[in-house]
Amino acid sequence: MFNKILVAIDTSESSDRVFDRAIVIAKATGAHLMLLHVLSSEEQGSPYLPIIFSGMGYAGGDKIIENYREEWAVFAQQCLKMLKSRQEQAMLAGVKAEFTQTPGSPGKTICDFAQKWEADTIVIGHRGHSGVAKLILGSVSNYVLHHAGCSLLIVQ
Repeated sequence: MFNKILVAIDTSESSDRVFDRAIVIAKATGAHLMLLHVLSSEEQGSPYLPIIFSGMGYAGGDKIIENYREEWAVFAQQCLKMLKSRQEQAMLAGVKAEFTQTPGSPGKTICDFAQKWEADTIVIGHRGHSGVAKLILGSVSNYVLHHAGCSLLIVQ
């Protein structure tokens, strides 16, 4: 039943619970983990570029764009370090794990990757946004719930 588990993680504190739950399941079933981080401006802590500074006709806009790209490169490297650390933790726990990082829209990217990798289960967190926050921010877990082609475990 659980052979290939896709674990969608980010830099939030709730990702610790998601990762821990995935380790427990993988140890119990002998499953292989794929740790996936989607680079997205939707992620808390990701670099931010105000629209008014998009570089169009703004003096110094090129420098702002250059700084923004540099911040993304640093952020991406920090996230790769986090993934590598999680992979090492899994291996120490006796769980086979690998990782990947890709840019995109989180919900769609998670579903597409799960299908391509032929995951039988996705483990993902839920931040608990509701009302206006959910409307504005969307819900990655809700998107995955409705579009994934495999089983899904949402960790609160």
